[in-house]
Amino acid sequence: MPWLPDDFVHPTRADLPTGQHLRPIRAADTAIDHPAVMGSRERLWSIYGEAWGWPPATMTEEQDREDLARHEREIEAHESFNYALLDEDETELLGCVYVDPPEKAGDADAEVSWWVVDRLVGTDVEAALDAFVPRWLAEDWPLRAPRYVGRDLSWAEWTALPDRD
Repeated sequence: MPWLPDDFVHPTRADLPTGQHLRPIRAADTAIDHPAVMGSRERLWSIYGEAWGWPPATMTEEQDREDLARHEREIEAHESFNYALLDEDETELLGCVYVDPPEKAGDADAEVSWWVVDRLVGTDVEAALDAFVPRWLAEDWPLRAPRYVGRDLSWAEWTALPDRD
């Protein structure tokens, strides 16, 4: 059974009320993704490290480009989605939103997480993203029960769940 309906067309842009927007990430975003990720690496590792082994301490720009190219292919194939949070001119990557098929057992039909760069933690932009993502998924995605990892349950709780059959 496919993860998403065959006729689903994924959003190509979603605007936040704070002036930033989401769009699917591309390998061409490496020049703005790499500094964003590595500049927030310690906090991102504390969130995603145990579950995903990401971001590695020594991630090079070329490794990041390869990772983003993989995300770009997965988006095109509707296997999973990585949206970049960008400023209006797309000169700065400010975070990411991940919408993935469920890996863990349970009733969830997607596993969703997101982050912002360190300098935006605790700001209106982070609060807007926190409020926006669940509403966006409810309105624009064919999902019934997304699991918000790091929000509905901790990453440790998610890691402890059995894998899907």
